Amino acid sequence: MIDLHYWTTPNGHKVSLFLEEAALPYRIVPVHIGRGEQFAPEFLRIAPNNRIPAIVDHAPADAGEPLSVFESGAILLYLADKTKRFIAQDLRGRNVALQWLFWQMGGLGPMAGQNHHFVQYAPEKLPYAIDRYVKETSRLYGVLDKHLADGREYIAGEYSIADMACYPWVVPHERQHQRLGDFPSLSRWFDRVQERPATARAYQRASEINSAPVVDERSRSLLFGQDASTVR
Repeated sequence: MIDLHYWTTPNGHKVSLFLEEAALPYRIVPVHIGRGEQFAPEFLRIAPNNRIPAIVDHAPADAGEPLSVFESGAILLYLADKTKRFIAQDLRGRNVALQWLFWQMGGLGPMAGQNHHFVQYAPEKLPYAIDRYVKETSRLYGVLDKHLADGREYIAGEYSIADMACYPWVVPHERQHQRLGDFPSLSRWFDRVQERPATARAYQRASEINSAPVVDERSRSLLFGQDASTVR
């Protein structure tokens, strides 16, 4: 059994996508980040960066004590290695998936995240910041679109953790001021992932946990008002 400490964000969805695809038994432990539940001592013991998602694997491969993992990319890689699924087992194929996983972690996620912040949540509209991150999101969509233009169905050939990492960050494309029609190869890939039964199951579970995300003044300060004192 795996405990998934989760909230309904793109990074949270990555892990539920894997768990649904692999049919691993898991239990969702909701961490309502708008209420500050990410600062609870029991959560910080497994996620010292006070960010979701995190997992606790009660049956790790070494047969030892329960093992906790934080950071969504690290979790995907851990689960792929645990199950020997959704990452190629040969050197070259594995590295293709890892490159695009790291691309998402270092590029698409952070840049789209800043896009979300300045377009939707910032208390004042800053045209320079909005333009900067909308354009960078567009550039990253273009990179992935070009990669997929050779006819491959998925990012690393076969469906993998690279697709699971990237897909949830493309789901809110309209809020990111992106038009999928401008990226035909990416659009076909997006539809292909969306149509997978495990994708539907993962997002259905998300809707049951948090059907109406709201950022009010209290949650805004919790989500966007942190500094070094938060973790001391």
